[in-house]
Order: sequence, then structure tokens, then C-alpha cells
Amino acid sequence: MITMLGSPRRCCDGVTRRETLKAGALTALGGFGLPQFLAAEETGHVRPAKAKSVILLYLLGGAATQDMVDLKPDGPQETRGAFRPIPSNVPGLDVCEYLPRMSQWMHKAAVIRSVNHKAGCHNCLPSYCGWEMTPKDQSPHPTDPPSMGSVCEYLKQQRGPQQPGEFPDYMYLPCYLGWGQAFRRSGPYGGFLGKQYDALTTECLPFRDESVPPPKPGYPQTVLGQPQLPNSVLDKEVTIDRLDARRGLLRQIDDQLRQLDAQSGSRQFGKHQQRAFDILTSSRLKAAFDLSSEDPRTLDRYGRTLFGQSTLIGRRLVEQGVRFVNVTWDLFWDRIKIDYDAWDTHRNNFAILKENKLPGFDQTYTALLEDLQARGLLDETLVVVMSEMGRTPKVNRNAGRDHWTYCYSVMMAGAGIRGGTVYGASDDQAAYVKDLPVSTSDICATIYECLGIDPEMRVHDRSGRPVEIAHGGRAVRDVMA
Repeated sequence: MITMLGSPRRCCDGVTRRETLKAGALTALGGFGLPQFLAAEETGHVRPAKAKSVILLYLLGGAATQDMVDLKPDGPQETRGAFRPIPSNVPGLDVCEYLPRMSQWMHKAAVIRSVNHKAGCHNCLPSYCGWEMTPKDQSPHPTDPPSMGSVCEYLKQQRGPQQPGEFPDYMYLPCYLGWGQAFRRSGPYGGFLGKQYDALTTECLPFRDESVPPPKPGYPQTVLGQPQLPNSVLDKEVTIDRLDARRGLLRQIDDQLRQLDAQSGSRQFGKHQQRAFDILTSSRLKAAFDLSSEDPRTLDRYGRTLFGQSTLIGRRLVEQGVRFVNVTWDLFWDRIKIDYDAWDTHRNNFAILKENKLPGFDQTYTALLEDLQARGLLDETLVVVMSEMGRTPKVNRNAGRDHWTYCYSVMMAGAGIRGGTVYGASDDQAAYVKDLPVSTSDICATIYECLGIDPEMRVHDRSGRPVEIAHGGRAVRDVMA
């Protein structure tokens, strides 16, 4: 019996997801029959999955990882920064002094210190897709390659139609990438595979914590709020029966539209409609977002912030079998006028990290690992921490660090990862790769490998050309268990 991408977590009907996928996996490579699937398995293209799910913590703006996990205390004064390294629970693997909780979890983590790309600053496509090309702008386009999460959703839908109440395999919190800047950033989408493979994306109404004033004018404040499912509450006058009646009417209209426009986006629209109805009627999905019954001590451990509560919900979604969950620490200046910098610290890098970013991240990240471990999920959940770029080695005149893509770090922990490892090295200023360069496509390939998805698997773009999902990337096996 062949099993692929399984999980011991049970579905609502009592059948395990692993049992369901023994047969479903036969179509996971895009229409392969049994002979082709067996041949692929024999040649190593189908690999056992160490990770059943991924939680990607995305630090938008470009985190200064040389001030987090690749400190240079002996570097030149103009680059070495203001923080001290402290020993972690892994000998020789030091972290920033303002990440004390994280320091006790490095035995579960791997740090890749030689990530780089040349595809432009704030370009999120490389990190989400592994596609290292400079786009014409930062907006999503239907010709973009699909993100890792979209590939997961694609494989799920290839196995058959989604059942009522079933969770999607790709969920994005707390809002679409760029919402706080009033424009949509490219990267975490289905791209040329189609919009039907986009994430189910939540909405939020962030607000500032008035009880914690910024240390100085212009410094970021703590962002509060909670992600909400879009359109997840019925109007008072709309009963379930009326909703079903509307569904039947829409199906009749859709039948006519398909006859008129078989090659348009009507099929995608139908899937989005179906997903919306499922959200409105799925008590399990809505329950995963309801933190009112959560232990207040758990809320405190994660932090009652937008990032903390989004991450907690991300853990709850993984418990329900969601395969790829993205939680972004986003930027809300343009829309809400709070938290101007996100991780884009052109000014006051060290004060902002010390007072705002590092304590919040340290708290939420370690609470997540603690919970996953306590619930028996860390051995099957891959936790990834990344940004779209890094920051300059040289500290500028405003005590900040500017954009830099030539060398930065990515951290992975949990399922499929050999804990307590460091791969690659930067030079003495954390400016350029000194040893073992790693591309963003290699990072994506590593994540795919942990999930049991062949990074060399090909999907067809809009012109019918087969494209590798990891764009030539190869897994960093030295960090893999």
C-alpha cells in the first residue's frame, strides 16, 4: 500500500487523513496513474514526508538577522551592531541577548546563514516561490509562479473535490500581504496555476496598544487585533435554508455561464463561491478562529498581539490538518497609521528591535514551539522563520540598516530538521556569503522535501510549459533529519 503526505490526525468521519490519502496520493503528481506513480517512487521522486504541516512565520520588511542569529561581535565598529550574543542550549550556536527564550529551543532549530538572492529589495516572490527574477513591479500577476502554499492546495484539489466542512490546505493570516500598505504584494498566490489555489486569507482590524506608548515619536507601537474569517457571519435575515436556496440558484446561473464562457475564469469563480459557502456553514472552521474558549494563560504566553493571536490560530489550524499556514508580521502604516517600520528598520534599528520586535517575536515563537511539543505536533510540523531579504551590514547615519539581499539568515525548526545545526557562513561583517551559498529556491526545495513533495515536480504555466515548482532549487540536506 502506498501512503503519501499522510497524517495521523482524524477527520470528522473518523477516517484518518493518512487512510484517505493512500489512494488519493496516486493523482498527486498531476494526473499520474498507478504505473507512473510506482515508477516515480522507485526513482526517488516521491519521498516520505517528515512534516505533515508547515507554519511559516513571515517577518515582512527584511529582518536584520545579523542582529538575531548571526551576530558579529568582533566585526568592524560600523557593522557589528549594539547587541551581545548569548549562548543557546546548543554549544557554539549563539543568539541575540534579546531572544532569551528562543535560545533554549535551538536544539530543535537549524539556522541557514548564507541565504541570498539578486531579485530586488522587498520582492517577495523569491521567498514564497524560489523564483529569482526581478519583476516589473511588486503586484501579483497571473503569469507569476505559484507559491509553496498554493502548490500544497493544488495537490489537495488534484486528489478530488473538497468535501463540505473540509479545511483548505493553504491558509494565510492575518490579512493579505500588503493590506496594511493599501496594495497587494506578489508572492503568496496561485499565480499561473489559477486563483482557485490562492490561500483562504483572513481579514483583520488592527489597532494600537494605547497603554504602551512608543519610547519616542516615530517608534512603532504594539499592534493588537485578531484575524477573522471573511464573510463568516450570516446576516440575521439569512437562514441556512435561504442560503441553500441561493446556492441552488447560483448553480443554475453557473451552468449557463459555463456554456457561454467555458474558457474563462468561471470555473475558478465557482470554486471561490463554494469555498465562501463552506466558510459560512463550517462550524469546525469557525471554531478554530474562536479564541473565547482558549485558556487565558495560553493567550498570555503567545502575547495578546495581532501576531501572537494569529500564530495561536495557526497552531489550531495545524491541529485540524491544514497543511500550509502562513502568519505574517505585517506593516499597517498606510491604512491604520501604526507600526510604521514592521521589520524594515531604516531608522533606529537597535532601539526598535530591542523594545518592540525581538521581545514580541521571542515570546510568540517560543510559545508556538512549546505548544507544538506539548501536543505531540512538533515532530510533524515544520516551523519556518524568514523575510524577503536582509539588511545592510553597515549601520547608517540614522542608526538603521537599509535593504540588503546578498546575505541573510533563515531559520527552520521541528519536523524534518536536524536541530542544533548551522549551515553556511557569512563574512566577518555579515555582508556576503563566505561559505556554502543558499538560494531562495534551495530554501523552497528544503520545505518541499520536508513535506514529501518532490521539488523537481513540474506544473504547467499558462503557455503549457512545464516548470519545476522549486525552480531548480535543491534541498539543503545538511539541515535535514
